[in-house]
Amino acid sequence: MIKDKTVVCEKQDQDTKYGRPVAICYAGGVDVGAEMVERGLAVAYRKYSDKYVTHENRARVSKRGLWAGTFQWPWDYRANKRLSSVLSSSTSCPPPTTDPACRIKGNISKSGHIYHVPGSRDYEKVGIKTAQGERYFCSEAEAIQCGWRKPR
Repeated sequence: MIKDKTVVCEKQDQDTKYGRPVAICYAGGVDVGAEMVERGLAVAYRKYSDKYVTHENRARVSKRGLWAGTFQWPWDYRANKRLSSVLSSSTSCPPPTTDPACRIKGNISKSGHIYHVPGSRDYEKVGIKTAQGERYFCSEAEAIQCGWRKPR
C-alpha cells in the first residue's frame, strides 16, 4: 500500500492522555487508515473519530480481513492484558473485594499500579474500572501485598 510512495501525515488532534499527535496519513494521495479499515486490516477507532466507520461497515459486510473470522477488539485485548497482569502480579494477593467498607482505590495508570486512600489528594477524582483490573483494597498492607504503591 505504501511501498515506493511518499507518506505524508496531517495532524488532526492531540491525544490528551499521552500527548501524541492524532493524524491522517496519505500515501500517493490515498488515506492509509481508510484503506486499512476498508480492507479489514484495522478497525475504526471511534474514540477520536467516526471517519472510518463506513469503511469498517463495508469490510464487515464483505467479510474482508478481520471480518472473515472472529477477533478480539484491540481495546478489549489491552484491558484483558492489564487485568491478567494485575491478577498474576502476586500469588498471595487476595481476590478483589465487594465489601463497601473497603475504600482504598487501586488505580492503573501510565505511572503503574497506584493506590489512593480516602482523604488523599486525588482520591475523589479517581474512578475504579474493575473490568480493566482496577479494584478496592481493605488496607494499605493489602494493596502493597498485591504489588500496588502509594502515589508519588
